[in-house]
Amino acid sequence: MKQHGLGRPYLRGTMWWIEYWHRGQRFRESSHSTNEKEAWKLLKCRWKEIGRGQPVGPQLERTTFDDLMDGICADYKANERRSFERLETSIKQLTKFFGWYKAIDITFDRLNQYIAQRREDHARPATIRNELAALKRAFTLAHRAGKAIRPPFPSITVNNARKGFFERDQFEAVSKKLPSYLHTLFVVAYHTGWRTRSELLPMTWAQVDFHAGILRLEPGTTKNDKGREFPFHALPELADALKAQWDRTKALEQATGRIIPWVFHREGNPIKEFKNAWHSACQKAGCPGLIPHDFRRTAVRNLERAGVPRSVAMKLTGHQTESVYSRYAIVDERDLAEGVKKLAALKPRNVEPTKGKIVSLGQ
Repeated sequence: MKQHGLGRPYLRGTMWWIEYWHRGQRFRESSHSTNEKEAWKLLKCRWKEIGRGQPVGPQLERTTFDDLMDGICADYKANERRSFERLETSIKQLTKFFGWYKAIDITFDRLNQYIAQRREDHARPATIRNELAALKRAFTLAHRAGKAIRPPFPSITVNNARKGFFERDQFEAVSKKLPSYLHTLFVVAYHTGWRTRSELLPMTWAQVDFHAGILRLEPGTTKNDKGREFPFHALPELADALKAQWDRTKALEQATGRIIPWVFHREGNPIKEFKNAWHSACQKAGCPGLIPHDFRRTAVRNLERAGVPRSVAMKLTGHQTESVYSRYAIVDERDLAEGVKKLAALKPRNVEPTKGKIVSLGQ
């Protein structure tokens, strides 16, 4: 029995097979049954997939979890994504659960089971979300290649937004307790809000233009791969700190006969770790629990307090979306009090009340 234009089941030996066409290509696959009804059932299933615009064919059933991971690894390498190490960490955890699965067997229910298992392992919600994001991306790539159908993914609520920031006196207290080789690093972090480890530590003197008074982050060196500039000449404290660091570096080069390309260094060597020195300084300064990334929030709040237009502030700090920037623009009791003081400064007009009309109290 033949269905013109759609396909047909047909007998091949003792097994029933189906034949159908999609986008000009002919597909043939076995129903793995000697019953013609099973062949019709499989054929109708393929018609539904074609109608929904989904990938079709027996290849879908052969795609494994390992195939998915191979696809996303190849994509990361082809695009030279700098987060490949984090991807490898996610794959390691995903493999423990899905390692023996075929892609077609990774369903919404099994994804929820994975989340439950990771919660039992005391994994952080943000970590679980990153792992699922990697798997979701892998399915997207496989879907484009016609190798898998992406299942619906459950969402993970992450409430790990920190509220840490430095008041000026806290910053100065911690600075006094830090080793001297870290002082300039955190002066720059405090004023710019740039990421300490990924953006400031690798910085070289080629990125410091004393003539123009500008710090530069080259494209491809930031989290979003976009370049960034910060005019430090308008901030005497920042300009003085960078000039003093330059003078110290030049003196060390003359004394040792070495060329030191890094802006921030320890006796001419790149700074790789400062965790212990940081925690010790915070404890001694009476500011336990603060982390270097709090300088990013601090810079955002300082820009907001200074009345810098948000579009300008976002370019200085490197925030792409206003939603993320707004999360960092922390308002505390001091900000609220300042707002009320400004309201109190408004003097009421000396206007005689008029019956039936509303009298304005503001200027």
